[in-house]
Amino acid sequence: MEELKLKAKQIRREVIKMVAAAKSGHPGGPLGLADIYAALYFKILKHDPKNPNWEERDRLILSNGHVCAVRYASMALSGYFPIEDLKTFRNINSKLQGHPSTRYMEGLETSSGSLGQGLSLATGIALGLRHQNKTNKVYACISDGECGEGMTWEAAQSAVHFKLDNLVAFMDRNFIQIDGNTEEVMRLEPLGKKFEMFGWNLIEADGHDMNQILESFAKAEKHKGSPTLILFRTVIGKGVSYMENKAEWHGTFPNAEQEKQALLELA
Repeated sequence: MEELKLKAKQIRREVIKMVAAAKSGHPGGPLGLADIYAALYFKILKHDPKNPNWEERDRLILSNGHVCAVRYASMALSGYFPIEDLKTFRNINSKLQGHPSTRYMEGLETSSGSLGQGLSLATGIALGLRHQNKTNKVYACISDGECGEGMTWEAAQSAVHFKLDNLVAFMDRNFIQIDGNTEEVMRLEPLGKKFEMFGWNLIEADGHDMNQILESFAKAEKHKGSPTLILFRTVIGKGVSYMENKAEWHGTFPNAEQEKQALLELA
């Protein structure tokens, strides 16, 4: 447990350094997802950094592609590529594009960027694996803001119709999107209940409590008969005092002084 918490802190540090070096990117979301991604890459996912296309791997779909810094940091710390490569984040021709692209990088299942598509992609992949009699799990990282997209709900309906219990979606429910609070931009509540009424197995948890994170994924693993949504309550900018719960840090890079402060707080 302590090792996973340490990994989460390392992920957060790398996120800050990446976005500051690029002078571009989205630090808030990745900081809020760091605990979940530490659990995924170092405990939950069946994957092989030395063989990214391993047929038996679990699939991780990143719908909200702008938070990719958390995935890149997790992959580097897992051994997919040298940690030094993180310095090339958002550089032209870098494999670490500002939104993930399978054109540039192995170890990704899909390219992403346009919000609202990820759950549909994950549903299709899960259905394809079912037809092949594969036991791989499909994990889909989705944001709360993109639940304003109709395509998300078409996917939610389809996943239930096909009883895709090999699909586990997890939501970064921080109530923040680029224009402010989600409930002011386009009310989403009662968000978990909506998925539940569609027929999803709903699990709610604190996205910064490692015990709850692991327990939630364990429950999802055992559930049969329908897809699972884990609704994680998270804090945008978690771990950096001046970023927490601030919508402006959705897509603003820290300057040199702010980077220094953030790294001190995450030491």
